[in-house]
Amino acid sequence: MGLEMDSVNLVYDIGKELQTYALKNINISLEGNRIVGVMGPSGSGKSSLLYTLAGLKCPTSGKVYYNEINYSDLSPDKNAELRRKDFGFIFQKHFLIDYMTVLQNVLTPINDDSKEAKMKAVTILDKLNILNLSGKKPHQLSVGQKQKVAIARAFIGEPKIIFADEPTAALDYEATINVMNFLKSYRKEKMIIIVSHDKSILEDADSIINMFDGSIISTQSGEEENM
Repeated sequence: MGLEMDSVNLVYDIGKELQTYALKNINISLEGNRIVGVMGPSGSGKSSLLYTLAGLKCPTSGKVYYNEINYSDLSPDKNAELRRKDFGFIFQKHFLIDYMTVLQNVLTPINDDSKEAKMKAVTILDKLNILNLSGKKPHQLSVGQKQKVAIARAFIGEPKIIFADEPTAALDYEATINVMNFLKSYRKEKMIIIVSHDKSILEDADSIINMFDGSIISTQSGEEENM
């Protein structure tokens, strides 16, 4: 299992006098189950890298592969099916459905309300210390609690890769520790790519991608980061 970018550029405002390069000549290969951190200042291209790796953004030039499948060779429907089947997403905003309970929101990606599916959801909610909120609606939750529900939703379909864009930005210190421990518990089962400006949450990452101005300026193992 792996992701690869080959000479990828992502350019906004093509044809206009002032173009913006969100990604510049990115070449990267990610393999195996592990935690990959993506770091850099605001506007460095971290989120653009994440969304392009996941097939949510199409590169202006270059190629992006998942398991040697070129996204550009797939129809929009096949791309969507691939994301639904193999990928889980944690965005900066939770995107919960207001009229559904916490449990129903978590089950949404798999469209399954069987007893087995509910037990799976209950287990994930319990790991995130929010099982007691399973019957509540989003408007009854704090911002941090909503984000935890979104994290549970990302894992319910047993995805092979988790794409997480600032997953702890809305959480306090204790909740951040809880969430990071939760993510780390899956590091041998999934590839988890975490975009963050917070160096402390990526101290145990298996590798770090450092970005600046749309370019990858360095990559290093977690051990190197901690030296």
